[in-house]
Amino acid sequence: MYKLLIRPILFWFDPEEVHYFSFSFIRFISKIPFVSSILKSIYDVNDTRLEREVFGLKFKNPVGLAAGFDKDAKCFQELSNFGFGFIEIGTLTPKPQDGNPKKRLFRLKQDSAIINRMGFNNGGVDAAVLRLKKNKDVLIGGNIGKNKITANEDATSDYLICFETLFDYVDYFVVNVSSPNTPNLRELQEKEPLTKLLQTLQNENDKKPKAKPILLKIAPDLTDEQLLDIIDIVNETKISGVIATNTTISREGLQSENKTETGGLSGKPLTKRSTEVIRFLSEKSNKAFPIIGVGGIHTAEDALEKLEAGASLVQLYTGFIYEGPKLVSDINKAILRN
Repeated sequence: MYKLLIRPILFWFDPEEVHYFSFSFIRFISKIPFVSSILKSIYDVNDTRLEREVFGLKFKNPVGLAAGFDKDAKCFQELSNFGFGFIEIGTLTPKPQDGNPKKRLFRLKQDSAIINRMGFNNGGVDAAVLRLKKNKDVLIGGNIGKNKITANEDATSDYLICFETLFDYVDYFVVNVSSPNTPNLRELQEKEPLTKLLQTLQNENDKKPKAKPILLKIAPDLTDEQLLDIIDIVNETKISGVIATNTTISREGLQSENKTETGGLSGKPLTKRSTEVIRFLSEKSNKAFPIIGVGGIHTAEDALEKLEAGASLVQLYTGFIYEGPKLVSDINKAILRN
């Protein structure tokens, strides 16, 4: 129904406007008695064989919603009704910011892809916390970043503010230094500044009565040498794991007319590369840390490939937009069959 009827209608309109409309619609229908229960009965695959314990957390199933979809934690409760095992909110920054000028979100229909240059648009971490306080048993990841106006040499303070503010309201953290849409942000992926940032966060984490998992989200555009550096950094700082991968700046093999738009590319063109990165990290580290696989998952088979390559969990974003919520249950059912 989604691909035949709903998606063609939604795809007639501006993608960013559709995103906000969809959020409003999901929140509205979820207030109608029994709708949440009906959605869960359709999409939620309840089976203890799907449960996973990863970095000390228990996930009811290994399929999550990636960061960027519910940036401001406005719809996580309702989105969980579509069968996700966990929801990652953000990227959040200390201060609210508008992000980059519109138009900044583009569908590449021929490629089953999206280009975005949103630029960490969000209402700030304090506003998100007010909504997270109302959470009812949804496992939440908090994806954190720096404000655009914050210089790289001062970036650690921004990440610390987000870490401290969110600590009591999320189950794990994701350090985002890999978005291509904040000027110079990817420079923080270099070994020295990244080690310093992660070590500072982990030191603060260790001071807590009970530390929470900290993960690093990396770009698919890193070289093998840089990926080996990532393995060293994870081992040195003792963070809990890696999310592979963020969006790419590559435009190789694209067919759509708006393929030249600047920003991060997600969707099917990323399927192969993100799986390669997962396999490389898993094999070269001898499975030393958990990996969450994300990038180009449009079928259950795509998800199974990432799990086989070494991912412990997977996340959806663009595939959820193109394929609809049935993709979540399809993946979970495929995992049970395998």
